[in-house]
Amino acid sequence: MRSLLRAEDRRDLEAPLDALRPGTHRRWGRMSVEGMVCHLTDSFLAVLGERPAGRVPKLHERTLMRWIALSTPVPWPKGVPTIDARDQERGGTPPESLEPDKARLRQVIDRFLVGIEAGTMAHPLFGEMSAAEWGRWAYRHMDHHFRQFSA
Repeated sequence: MRSLLRAEDRRDLEAPLDALRPGTHRRWGRMSVEGMVCHLTDSFLAVLGERPAGRVPKLHERTLMRWIALSTPVPWPKGVPTIDARDQERGGTPPESLEPDKARLRQVIDRFLVGIEAGTMAHPLFGEMSAAEWGRWAYRHMDHHFRQFSA
């Protein structure tokens, strides 16, 4: 399974991130490309404890969603609304300019990778996760949104 912990998989995510340009059109949803980059950054910051986490689901919801999202090849559903704290129109970090926002995302990913090793993070939806699960979540979340913009 692909993971942000694997250098090869991280490199595979660099190309679509580099390819993003202002005005890149989305294939689904309502995020702009600039908002998507900030959404990814906010998601990493939330698990680092630096942004609001949002609602914690009940155990049975968390267990089923976590298994589907991290353990199956099923594509993540398109158009699922995000929580206000990670929606750039309602409470998330508003975009400034694409290139500086992409640079900030890269910096936060580096900090996230350090956090995985420290074992100090909890996902607002999935709870405590192993390093392997963190790597899988991060890869799948980024890949999902890069597909949203055909990157």
